[in-house]
Amino acid sequence: MIPASRRRLAVLYLVLAGLLLGLGARVWYLQVPTHASYVALANQDRVRNVIQPSVRGQILDDTGAPMVDSQSSMVVSVNMAKLSQQPDGGAAEMKRLAGLLGIRDSVMTEKVRLCTAGVPQPCWPGSPYQPIPVAQDVPAKVALQVLESQREFPGVTAEVQPITHYAQPVSSAAAQVLGYLQPITSQEVKNLGAPVTGISSVDLVGQSGLEQQYDRQLRGQPGQQEVAVNAGGQVTQTIKRVKPRAGDDLVTSINAQLQQDAEKVLTQAILKTQAEGNARATTGAAVVMTTTGRIVAMASYPTYDPSVWTGGISAGEYRSLFGSSQGEPILNRATQGQYAPGSTWKVTTAAAAVAAGYSLYGSYDCPASVNVGGRVFNNDFGDGGVMSLHQALVLSCDTIFYNFGYDIWQGDDRKADVVTSPHAPVQEMQKMELAWGFGKDTGIDLPGQSPGSVPTRQWLYYFWKDNAHTGQDWCKYGRANGSYVQQIDYDNCQTGNVWTPGQAVNAAIGQGYVSVTPVQLARAYAALANGGRLYSPRIGEALLGPDGSVVQKINPPVARRLPVSQTALAYIRSALAGVVTQGTAAGAFGGFPLSKVCVAGKTGTAQVAGNLATSVFASFAPCANPKYVVVMMIPNSGYGADVSAPAVRQIWDDIYGLEGHKAALPGGTLPGLPHGNTAGQIVPAAGSSNGGRKK
Repeated sequence: MIPASRRRLAVLYLVLAGLLLGLGARVWYLQVPTHASYVALANQDRVRNVIQPSVRGQILDDTGAPMVDSQSSMVVSVNMAKLSQQPDGGAAEMKRLAGLLGIRDSVMTEKVRLCTAGVPQPCWPGSPYQPIPVAQDVPAKVALQVLESQREFPGVTAEVQPITHYAQPVSSAAAQVLGYLQPITSQEVKNLGAPVTGISSVDLVGQSGLEQQYDRQLRGQPGQQEVAVNAGGQVTQTIKRVKPRAGDDLVTSINAQLQQDAEKVLTQAILKTQAEGNARATTGAAVVMTTTGRIVAMASYPTYDPSVWTGGISAGEYRSLFGSSQGEPILNRATQGQYAPGSTWKVTTAAAAVAAGYSLYGSYDCPASVNVGGRVFNNDFGDGGVMSLHQALVLSCDTIFYNFGYDIWQGDDRKADVVTSPHAPVQEMQKMELAWGFGKDTGIDLPGQSPGSVPTRQWLYYFWKDNAHTGQDWCKYGRANGSYVQQIDYDNCQTGNVWTPGQAVNAAIGQGYVSVTPVQLARAYAALANGGRLYSPRIGEALLGPDGSVVQKINPPVARRLPVSQTALAYIRSALAGVVTQGTAAGAFGGFPLSKVCVAGKTGTAQVAGNLATSVFASFAPCANPKYVVVMMIPNSGYGADVSAPAVRQIWDDIYGLEGHKAALPGGTLPGLPHGNTAGQIVPAAGSSNGGRKK
């Protein structure tokens, strides 16, 4: 062999040896150091996790009858992951499906488009790999056509699924209280922590109301199967199975009949006002609450049918729910509406006056007007002469309460009235108002409530900061010698951070910057009626397990006690009983059987700049031993005595079965807690009329 060939052969041997050495090292690396990780990856390839959704718990009324439950329905769903693989992105298939289901193409597009940046509502917030339901309660004939025509509909399925069912008419009457469900988003899964909570991408979660507040308990625990599959994707065995646990049932204190009655009465009051020529009365709320903090009825107008959420919502339906043109029915105005309380607020001013040293049994002048800081504040009915505090509440003399507000302002810390810091001290009268639970969340078991406003110095500081140089920009647009609006803006820019005597006297009668939610007013009057215990209201009464056993009883906690003596509270209660017999509400309650059920209350007519007055009536009964509170607030409607008081009278008729009405709570007694029986049914407590139902 020639030397050159020998050298080339040696090099080839070296190369082959190097390759063999590298291959051996790689085999050693795969079989020894990384053996365990590759075994795990191989197992992942042949093991699949299958999630089995749990049955969501039901929301029940006070007798155990369902307001929201689950029912089986034929549901047609679209797998967008499959459709996206088609040459046209599934457009032709979607058009064929829309025609089969009788849905417009545009509506079908809205139902299946994914919620991403720049995509308007409505859209699909769930996983893009999860089949999207586009129609429910589909006729068997249509479902069969989908199943038998997989060439035409390869990305469409039809199967029986549990869907949310809303019992009518109570669910529409309580739509905002109940809330609604939507598929969980990936961000919500991340926020909640799926490994801990058991949440998966196929879950529906509560987005408002009780559905959101008690979502964890209602949702239950989904099941899971680990199955082995072969290369063809066929299941060869079940490795592990964890059964789903059904969610708990939520028993509420909502009385279905009274809820419907309250919603009907509220609606009729608003429509009557509109029929009389006032088109601006478009919203309102009513609350019925026990004096121990349980919500028995909570109505908000306008309302809507919550079943609109099931099977996908169209853009038009979404705009109707959230758009201002329809009054934003999605809002619960009992907890989110903020209105001036008017003269119903005078109970806090009377308590503040007594705390400041004024006598319960003194005599007070009720002039036709008072002059405070160069501004005249008029009484609603002219000169009333000298009267007691009892008469001042019965007749609702504004000027007596103006003077209380002004005198307490004079005795307060005057140096702190120019507010330059959010740490400024609270005024004496506003301390009493805060103590009645105003200006803060009530703690009710509903999400998204509004705090209302008590114009403390701290509140005034932030209000001025938000409007002087931002927002309305008083300082930019104000002019000392400009138009009327410009002059107001100029004054607000200069003195908007000063707590003035005019603001103090306005606040004393529940106007100016004061605002409350209807549920805040109801809990305050419940505290007045029960002797001073201020409760955090509760709608949930108990959670029942899948077997009907009591998992948890839910009791309204006492948030605090009013800083008012029992003598003063009894005095104010007595005066409010006089409001109904000889005061501002006497006309509304003319002929009412007060000998059977004594009702006490206070009218309110809150003037709002640029709008009609907010009509308010807050009441409790029976006078001697109060059990219930009924409050109604209707903005842009007129006098409390003319609009809200007559409507509240009808609700009292409905509660006790007076004047030809059917009693929602015979004898004023609440039903006992529903319970499970041996047959797996939730049955009402003894004496309740509703039948049971099987879970």
